[in-house]
Amino acid sequence: MPRLALRVLAAVVGTLTLVAGCSGGDDSGSGKGRRPAGEQVTIRVPGDAPTISAAVSLARPGDLVLVAPGVYRESVKVSTPRVTVRGESRDKVVIDGRLQQPNGILVTAPGVAVQNLTVRNNTQNGVLVTGSAKAAAGLPGQSGGYDTGDEPVTFLKSFLVSHVTATRNGLYGIYAFSAQNGVIENSYASGGADSGIYVGQCKPCRIVVRDNIAELNAVGYEGTNASGDMYVVGNRLVGNRVGLTTNSNHQEKLLPQKGSVIAGNLIAANQQTATPEQADGGWGIGIGIDGGSDNQVARNRIVGNSNAGLVITATADIPPVGNQIVDNTFTGNGVDVGWTFPTATRGRGNCLRGNELRTTVPARLATTASCPMSAKSTSPAGQWAAPTAPGGIPFTDVTAPAPQPQFPNALTAGATAVPAVPALPDTADTADIPLPSASLLAADARVRTS
Repeated sequence: MPRLALRVLAAVVGTLTLVAGCSGGDDSGSGKGRRPAGEQVTIRVPGDAPTISAAVSLARPGDLVLVAPGVYRESVKVSTPRVTVRGESRDKVVIDGRLQQPNGILVTAPGVAVQNLTVRNNTQNGVLVTGSAKAAAGLPGQSGGYDTGDEPVTFLKSFLVSHVTATRNGLYGIYAFSAQNGVIENSYASGGADSGIYVGQCKPCRIVVRDNIAELNAVGYEGTNASGDMYVVGNRLVGNRVGLTTNSNHQEKLLPQKGSVIAGNLIAANQQTATPEQADGGWGIGIGIDGGSDNQVARNRIVGNSNAGLVITATADIPPVGNQIVDNTFTGNGVDVGWTFPTATRGRGNCLRGNELRTTVPARLATTASCPMSAKSTSPAGQWAAPTAPGGIPFTDVTAPAPQPQFPNALTAGATAVPAVPALPDTADTADIPLPSASLLAADARVRTS
């Protein structure tokens, strides 16, 4: 097949040459000029374009931007649908914000895949996927997150973040906000001054967060106002200040949070001192359900969290209702399960069944709040002596990550076709998600788990 050279004049970087397979002869023009409709090409950085941003600006739907090893001091905005941005080497392709830009990669178009690279040193987020114009403009709320005011809720539809390392970012490592129909998988997040991985303001989310590692963050995973077909499965959330939270928050829209499945995760030793301080002072907690409802917490291994393995509480005027805590293993936590409602807002219909645990507050919850439970039944509450949270460290000082697993066939695989809706676990699938093995406490660990 003959080859066509597309010559592109870039205003600030000179003449770029893009080589692609097609059926025509020579053609010169703009970067998105007279290429045959539907033709997909690979744009190489720096071979065809000197920067990732320049390559993305040339890309059409279905193209692959393939990035060679190097440190790229830029902020990349992907606003063309169905573009794949992939590093040749996860650890050696580094987008470095130098603490001078809010986002490493900002995705505002559907069907985009971000794969096999590292994002670090951004003042807000490593990777932000969003349908919100205000969030894309970088307008943080008062305590992290995005308060978008009277902006209507607009969802970005479909995304994939895979084999990404996000470290030392000022808010979130990987952040899906006002987005639906996506997957965050096989990624690593550390040094998030708010959360390593965050999903916020979606209903129904139709999002799967699976097989990731989050450590040395203020919070490992956080889901705020993230409701409906929201799956957090098979992750390792170890050595943060707080392992995982699912919560309702008036700062974001689509209250209240409902309907997450949190299953098969390893959640351990979340009282690591050399971490950024958590905004609400959280410390030593495995799972926190704060004003969230109808969540299923099943077959997680929750170990060695000095305050509590799992806490259920209320968010201001929003009660937690109908959360089911089923078949989890709790070991070595300060309190295994604690329910506390310090305001007049009380929980209802929360229940436990089949868990391996030692202590609850109030006592005998496994008997007095056994599933099934009427949604009108007021949840009992108690208090316990919680450890004092020590001071943290700047997110810029968090220990650098070790090398992480590579995306398979990164150099030879074509662009990734992101489905309009990801394959979601059905009821049978979630029932088959196993309890993590105790041996995983030592696997790939960089923090103390005992």
